[in-house]
Amino acid sequence: MTDSGAPLTGLKIVTLAINLPGPVAAGRLRDLGASVTKVEPPDGDPLARGCPDWYRALHVNVTVVRLDLKAPPDRERLNPILANSDLLLTSSRPAALERLGLAWAVVHQEFPRLCQVAIIGHAPPDENRPGHDLTYQATLGLVSPPEMPRALIADLGGAEEAVSTALSLLLARERGAEAGFAQVSLATAAARFALPHQHGLTLGSGLLGGGWPGYNLYRAADGWIAVAALEPHFAERLRFELGVEAFTKQAIADAFGRRTAAEWEAWAATRDLPIVAVRE
Repeated sequence: MTDSGAPLTGLKIVTLAINLPGPVAAGRLRDLGASVTKVEPPDGDPLARGCPDWYRALHVNVTVVRLDLKAPPDRERLNPILANSDLLLTSSRPAALERLGLAWAVVHQEFPRLCQVAIIGHAPPDENRPGHDLTYQATLGLVSPPEMPRALIADLGGAEEAVSTALSLLLARERGAEAGFAQVSLATAAARFALPHQHGLTLGSGLLGGGWPGYNLYRAADGWIAVAALEPHFAERLRFELGVEAFTKQAIADAFGRRTAAEWEAWAATRDLPIVAVRE
């Protein structure tokens, strides 16, 4: 909800971005105080059909207008919205924006105070190549078939990058610079999330991949617990409280098998240890 004390109060955002990254980014900008107008195609945003609850949450206090931007009359109706806005957020491929007359060169000439953040799939020179979160993660080795990813790291990471990019463009403009344009690649965002894996940190033998006894998953009497005793003081406290002499995965696993996951979580809370039951 817009707050008069929020940092973006008074700024107006227009977004053409459907599906997930765009609405998440627009929702974050709204939470920072911006006024957001969402332009959707005539049949709406696919997110509204695929995940209606999340769609509704992301569009609270967002003005939604439906326009067919491929039709000249509706495309003309977009111009007054752009003229009255500070930032344009898009998530179409550059070739599609060009066909709609929304390439940056055209937008900047017609609306010189309007900044633009364009969410794209792949970074140039592959900016018109199709893709989605699943393909970005699969390319980076973050998918373990047949399990589907539980987190949409490209979409959500890209959304946060779109927000920070928007803030930098708006700040530069407010400091006297020319209104700017930037592209945010979802594949690049996913690649940043893949760095722990690529550097071996989350591999099976890595510090955060199961190689360290204090940072691991252990089976309890029922279910599993997540143990994150990463720092030496946590690890030593865990060893002492469990009463194990050797700080090994086997010794810790044997100890954790004696109680339920909920019991271990309660036990850890009283000892200031980072241990929780794994929820399904």
